[in-house]
Amino acid sequence: MKNDDLSSSVLSETTPSSTKKEDATTRLWQGVVKRRSFLKGLGVAGAAVSAGALFTGESEGQSSTSLTKGDVAILQFLSAAEIIESDLWLQYTELGGTQDSEESGVNGGSPLYMQALQILDGDMPQYIHDNTDDEISHFEFINAYLISKGADPVNLDQFRTLPSSKATGARDLGRLTNLMNLTVDTSFWTRYRIGTENPDLDPTFVFPQADTIVNRTAIPRTDDDLVGPAKIAPHNIPDHLKAIAFTAGFHFAFIEQGGTSLYPSLAQRVRNVEVLRILLSIGPTETAHFQTWHDKAGNALALTDVDPVTGATVTFKNLITNQPESLQSNLIMPEPTDFLSHKFPACSIIRPTRTKGAAMGAARALTADGLFIGQSSDFFTALHTLAEAADAAVRGF
Repeated sequence: MKNDDLSSSVLSETTPSSTKKEDATTRLWQGVVKRRSFLKGLGVAGAAVSAGALFTGESEGQSSTSLTKGDVAILQFLSAAEIIESDLWLQYTELGGTQDSEESGVNGGSPLYMQALQILDGDMPQYIHDNTDDEISHFEFINAYLISKGADPVNLDQFRTLPSSKATGARDLGRLTNLMNLTVDTSFWTRYRIGTENPDLDPTFVFPQADTIVNRTAIPRTDDDLVGPAKIAPHNIPDHLKAIAFTAGFHFAFIEQGGTSLYPSLAQRVRNVEVLRILLSIGPTETAHFQTWHDKAGNALALTDVDPVTGATVTFKNLITNQPESLQSNLIMPEPTDFLSHKFPACSIIRPTRTKGAAMGAARALTADGLFIGQSSDFFTALHTLAEAADAAVRGF
């Protein structure tokens, strides 16, 4: 099923029939994901999480009561989102992250790809490794918490059908996500800098892109992506590989900006105080990730590259010098903007944080990114079902 058909069909606002919902949910919840089983399937060592050991006490000001259906639905959608993030970050860390046994760096990675990433920052491999570890910890925790409450955890293993990179350093595994045909929305760049517009209050305003990245790979697909001319320094790294690394840098920020907004958006719909505490505790780590990647992407060099496989052209600007305030690379702090109402003074905030349709919006954004090109219609039905249930949660007591 082609990706460009999905936003208007599988991920439309149309509610699936109850039969389709039940079938999709039954398929989705088969099995239980724990760290040991998940990482064993990916060839990574790890210890299983004991839900009983983790959740024996009570949260401050809230007894450990059962969860509402809405709370469960929100946690299940967030678990699915974190599993998807873990899948893409594992691909990045295999090739570009610090190579150790903690995650997946047992094949030596792709040294030249790592060097290309280090044009953005010398610590990129370590940051990629640590971001991967954080996302895995998020879905592990949420799944274990769901189990502790007698609710179903999330298992997406049946959808690990997409191909891996064939470049040296990548493992030949089935993937949930596709990093080789990305269309990266870089409007987060100006969304945080243009203080006169807030996407929550001005939803029709179109925030400009920092760079236009369409149908590009963010990882080397084969070792052929590691060779070619280098017209700009460093000359030991082909310009095509530089463009792949810069695409990855902007994609890192796009992914983590989504999580930055998703957690506060869905927190407004939870009822249980302990669940609220979980969302308010995990969400800021996504913001920390976004702030890091936001800063690093701005170090991309001025470069134009034509992909020899897809023919897609990308041009990266020099965002360090001679740029307007909306693009200047070192202005990564959120500019104050209107919040709640235009009548209030400007305030520096995370944005957007509107709660209506937040989960479905995240599903659509990930789909438009190209992450799921090649996935089955069953996958999109399952993702739609999870998002729809999370958006239907009601906070009322």
